[in-house]
Formats: sequence, structure tokens, C-alpha cells
Amino acid sequence: MATGMTTISAKKTDLKKVRNIGFIAHIDAGKTTVTERVLFLTGETYKIGNIDEGTTVMDFMSLERERGITIGSAATNAQWDGYQINIIDTPGHVDFTAEVERSLRVLDGGVVVLESVSGVQPQSETVWRQANTYEVPRLIFINKMDRLGANFEYAVETIHDRLGANAVPIQIPMGAESYFRGLIDLVARKAYLYETPEAIEHVITDIPTEYEEAAEAARMHLVEKVAETDDGLMMKFLEEEEITEVELKTALRAATVALKIFPVCVGSALRHRGIHPLLDAVVDYLPSPLDVSAIKGVDPADESVSIERKPSVDDPLAALAFKVVTDPHVGRLIYLRIYSGVLEAGKTVYNTTTKTRERVGRLMVMHADSREEKKSAGPGEIVAAIGLKDTSTGQTLCPQDAQITLEKITFPDPVLSVAVEPKTRSDQEKMSTALLRLADEDPTLVVSSDEESGQIILAGMGELHLEVIVERMRREFNVDATVGAPRVAYRETITKTATAQGKLVRQTGGHGQFGDCTLRLEPLATGEGLQFESEITGSTLPREYFRPIEQGFREAARSGVIAGYPVVDMKAVLIDGSYHEVDSSEMAFKVAASMAFKSAMNKGKPALLEPIMKIEVVTPSEYLGDVLGDLNSRRSQVQAMDARGTTQVVTAFIPLAETFQYATHVRSITTGRASFAMELDHYSPVPRNVAEKVTGI
Repeated sequence: MATGMTTISAKKTDLKKVRNIGFIAHIDAGKTTVTERVLFLTGETYKIGNIDEGTTVMDFMSLERERGITIGSAATNAQWDGYQINIIDTPGHVDFTAEVERSLRVLDGGVVVLESVSGVQPQSETVWRQANTYEVPRLIFINKMDRLGANFEYAVETIHDRLGANAVPIQIPMGAESYFRGLIDLVARKAYLYETPEAIEHVITDIPTEYEEAAEAARMHLVEKVAETDDGLMMKFLEEEEITEVELKTALRAATVALKIFPVCVGSALRHRGIHPLLDAVVDYLPSPLDVSAIKGVDPADESVSIERKPSVDDPLAALAFKVVTDPHVGRLIYLRIYSGVLEAGKTVYNTTTKTRERVGRLMVMHADSREEKKSAGPGEIVAAIGLKDTSTGQTLCPQDAQITLEKITFPDPVLSVAVEPKTRSDQEKMSTALLRLADEDPTLVVSSDEESGQIILAGMGELHLEVIVERMRREFNVDATVGAPRVAYRETITKTATAQGKLVRQTGGHGQFGDCTLRLEPLATGEGLQFESEITGSTLPREYFRPIEQGFREAARSGVIAGYPVVDMKAVLIDGSYHEVDSSEMAFKVAASMAFKSAMNKGKPALLEPIMKIEVVTPSEYLGDVLGDLNSRRSQVQAMDARGTTQVVTAFIPLAETFQYATHVRSITTGRASFAMELDHYSPVPRNVAEKVTGI
């Protein structure tokens, strides 16, 4: 597997010629196919990988190849026109959203792949929001222009309507569906023509006469949009002076890096069309590590002190661990993005989260599941380290004498859980090892044990996510397990403001325990989480007890009063309290706060909340009635219906509890012709009859 080659040292890497990019998209938009074609055309692979045949380079897990989906983000790199492009291919399925989240955190730029028929789909909106959070500049690649129903203008329109993004085409297609002949580069005013239907290679020509008018109008639109972001160009534009190709490129690059414009490219990856111009656009418009502002972090000793690290070998080392993989040959691989300084194999680094020193054994440049060894790595590089025993996702590595903690990666809470039991006693130990490793790799997998039944509970992001975990246990660790029925991760909250006192008085010879506080609980809007504040001063109660009271409240909120589910969207306000000079302690106030919380929550009309999914079902028109009838029987609320050619698109809100086995059911009522996608949208109160079933009350 390993080539054993040693690449150039960190100091010689020209950062201007490095691009760290990710392909991100809705499921089935074709981003893995795009990546495969990129690797083929850059000479990284000699045989084109195919999803249908299960021969892709980036989807190298047997599970990925069987299911035809990407599960883990894979890393690789390619050379193009003297530039090094580090690529991360991310999953599109909503259950693996954490993979997208951690990849976006370390990328400098992204290529969002959209499908030409549907344009922006629900998961496209999710990945777009995630990319906005991390302020990642993006290109958009409208793929599958050769598909029946392909519509470039419609796809671009959906970007404006659904994402609110300033998407500006820098290429337009020549033809569509089976007549898709190539594309026009609006910046260079050249056509990329594929002369025969089977042609892989393009011919660069002048714009064909029949497309001249459309191309000129589109270029005018592009120039105008770019001029809006650049005062110098705007003057030239208003005075109708000729804007050169170099001027346009420079201004477009600056606007893309500043997130003012998202350039749109077009093609058909399956047929190799548009991949060359896409690679040129990645090099021309997406940022290098030098274009990105210095990475910000905090001083671990005092988190109020912010620290910056520039992308330079002269600054101290700052590296973020964003992924853990267990490799059967070398053990734990820690994927690292290096922001500053140099990381060397064989040297010791400091982990600011665990506060431990760790030795970097070997460094690898990853190419999906193969690798080449490297002696050192510098700013802008993405490498995998071997030998780091205690480092996990989201932790920072730096020198001990120049410490920094970079912003952690946040992951969504699980929404679904299943109970698993090993089939035999010999599987028991193997299962514990397997789950430890899988939880180490996957931050959205939460493993716990049920105190009452003693069962192991796996909590994750959806049915598919948990299915994949159980299947990986079986294949990679030879653990056979019995899986229980899925259980929904409900939440609890209050619906009205309530106040209660919590008082702990214990006198048992010598020192007693005394804690007294009064809390007012207020309901908050959906998604606001748990908040705590105080309305009293240090004269009523010493400030040293405020933190234990908050801790007591937060710990008690992990288990609500209805059915023991976590509590959300609530504010606790400390309004009164008293203490004893001798008997009061932090522990006493913790207990008192917990008592006040339970009592107030019972008074505050507690309600059970359930996760509501946003679902988009695409069905042939003749099955629309059956699909709607089925959705209504599942307590869904239909939000919209749109016609797209011969198909209908139904958007609805549906409780997660009603979606189990939906994939199988919708296929059976539409003879396998419908498809759907869903993602978590919000939590909503559970109807009384359903709540009774859940709580058993």
C-alpha cells in the first residue's frame, strides 16, 4: 500500500500554488464522479473509477462501494498546471453531515456540485449553510448537463432563490441533454467543444455563431456583477472601456475570495465534460492558504486572550486534528491541517486540550487509502500523522512554549438511538473494542449504557448512520450484534414561566450541608438552548456560589421531569438565595439548584418535543396521490408542491418517529421510481396521544 516515497520538505512548498478544496453536495449530485474525473485527468489514476462498478478511488470502503454512496470524507491530492490541489471528497447523505462539517472547517475553498435537473436540493442547503459558517469561498459546478430534463438557467435560478447567493455563471453550456456539445468560457471568450458524443478530449475554438449572442449577453452580466465589487472596474464599465481578461480574472478572484461572488461552472463529469475548465477555475479563483486570513485561536491559560498565527513557516506550529481513522496496517491515523509553522516526523508536539506531549511517529500524504511518506509538512498542508495516541477530532497541536487553542469543531446532537447486544459472550469484549474505535473516529456516534437494562445504546444521526455502524462492527471487527428497534431522541421543555425554591439543610454532627436558592425558569424560542443568568448581587449570596448553581441547573437539565429526556430552550434566572457561613459549600448549592429546577419545571407545564424532519419527495406525477396520502398518514405537514417536467416535488415536515422504513415503503408504492431526501429542521411539541405512548402515562 505505502509507496515509501519521500516528498519535498515543507520549506520548499510554494503556498501560492496550493489549493485546499472539498467537493460538497446533495446526495447523487455526482461529486464523487467529479473527483474521480479530476484524478484521472491530472494523471493521479490510470483507470477511471466508476460508482456503479464499485471501482472508485475515493469511495474505498467496501460499504461505500456496495451502496454507491460516500460515508467518510477521503483525502487525496493532484497536480494541475504546476499547482498542488489537496482534495477532500465529502458525503452527501444527511446522516454523515459531521464529515462535511469537519472537512469544511479545514478547507480554504469548496466546489459545490449541483445537479442540472433539480438544482438546489435540501442537503445542498445544509452544506451551503455549513460553508457559510466557516466562510469558505465556493465555486458551483452544475453537473449532469447531459441528463434528460437538464436546465442550466433553472439550476442557477434555484441558487438565487433557495440559497440567496450571488451566483454568476463564468461558463454557459452549448446545448443540453443528448445535445450537450460543450461549454463557453465567458472570461476568455472561448468554446470548449466535444466534437463527437463519445469525445473525452475537448477542442478549444472560437464561439460558434449560433451562441455568439447568448455568450455576449452572459459575459456582459458577468462583467457587470464583477464590476459591482471593484471600484476601478466599475469606472471602466460605466465609461464603456474594454475590460481585459487579466483585469476580469483578478477582480473575480478577489470577489470570490471575499465571498461576494460564487462563480458557476458547467459540465457532465460522467462524460468528462467541463472538468478541465473546472480545474482551471479552481486554480484561478479559489484561495491559496496565503489568501486566507491568519487563523485565530486563544491562549489555553487564559481564553480571553486571542492569538493569531500567520500561514508562514516562521510562525510557531499550529495544527488542527480534524479526523481520526483506524487503519488495519498502521493503527490510528490522525488527519491534520497545518495552519502555521512546520510539523516534523519524529518530533514532539503539545496537545492543548489533553495537556500532554505527543511524539509524531510518521507523516503521510494520503491518496484515499494509499499513502506516501513525508519528512515534514508546513502551512496549508493536509497530512495524516501516525503515533499520536491521545489526540482526537477538534484538538490543537502546537509547541509547548508557544501554546494556542484553535476553535473546536461543533457537531450536531444525535436524533436516533438503537440498543445493541452481542450475540455471544465472545462478542462482548470485541464489541466494546469496536465501539471504542468507531466512536473515536465518529464524533456524532454516542455510545452509552442503559442503567436499567444494562444494554449498550448507540445514538446517531439517522437510520442509515446506525445501519452503517452496525455493519462496520460486523465486517471490520467480526462482531455479530442484535439490534433493537430505533428510538427517537425526544427533548423536554416548559411552556410557561415558573418559580421554585430549592433548599438543602442537613445536620449530621460537625459540619452540615446548607444551600438555598430560588430559580425562575422561562421558556425560550426554539433552538436557543439552555441559558443562565442572575438577578441578585454578591451581597445576597457570595458570587462563588453562582457557578455551582449554574452547574447544578445544567446537570439537572440533562434529564427532564416527563420521561427523563434532555431539556432544551429554557432560561434559568437566579432570583434569591441564602447561605450559612460554616455549612454552605459548592456541592450543597449544586444540589439545591437541582431541587429548584425539578420543582419549577413541574410547575411550568412541561412539554415533550420531537425532532421534525424536512423531507423532499420527488415522484412521477401518476403516483402523487399515493405519496401525499402516505405522508398524511404519517402526521406530516405538506409545505409545497412543484412540478419539474414529468415529476412532482413534494416538500413537507414529518416527525422523525414516522419515517422508519420510509425508504422501503415509498419505493413500493411508486414501483421504485420515487426518491427522497430529508434532514433535521426543528423540534416541535408532541401531540397528546403520541406523548402518552412515549411516556407510558
